[in-house]
Amino acid sequence: MVIKTAAFVASNTNPSKCPKPDKPEYAFIGRSNVGKSTLINLLTGRKALAKVSGSPGKTRAINHFIINDNWFLADLPGYGYAKVSKTDRKVFSGFTTAYLKSRENLMSLFVLIDSRLEPQAIDISFITFLGENQIPFVLVFTKTDKISGNQAMKNIAAFRKVMKAEWDELPREFLTSSVTGTGRDELLGFIQQTNLLFNHPGTKG
Repeated sequence: MVIKTAAFVASNTNPSKCPKPDKPEYAFIGRSNVGKSTLINLLTGRKALAKVSGSPGKTRAINHFIINDNWFLADLPGYGYAKVSKTDRKVFSGFTTAYLKSRENLMSLFVLIDSRLEPQAIDISFITFLGENQIPFVLVFTKTDKISGNQAMKNIAAFRKVMKAEWDELPREFLTSSVTGTGRDELLGFIQQTNLLFNHPGTKG
């Protein structure tokens, strides 16, 4: 897939005010500081489409972008950032949860996992929530350039092991690096193929 156009559409904290669900949509989420905005910019080929900040927890709304005029990309607030107030965390969690449960055109949620770390309880807990609510998702391991390949694969294998304790079938996974560009073509290829499965709301099938 070639990204020809990428434009900001809307930012809000009310899922009912999201863009009309008439195009396939892919949302990005992950623990704060996992490299979400940087990966979105790499994916779209736009250096400043999503705001990149040195301070985690800056994304505090659902940010929608339209790509190639035919699919939506949604940048969701990160989870698990301790310095955000408990009240804010509850609000973020509330509208993010509502979005995930109600967004009918969401084809897949990209759950970003930091490949430098051993399995984190907060990631596992969030993924369990997705499974319990039958929300489609894939795993995207980020920052693979920051550590040796062997250590990254060791951490990813450990993550798989934890998931296998509860899951009969593991989700699809991608390895990425916003520095080297690793995984970009694979992610775009996945989106391109999944777009073909989209049924406009109100159609049969």
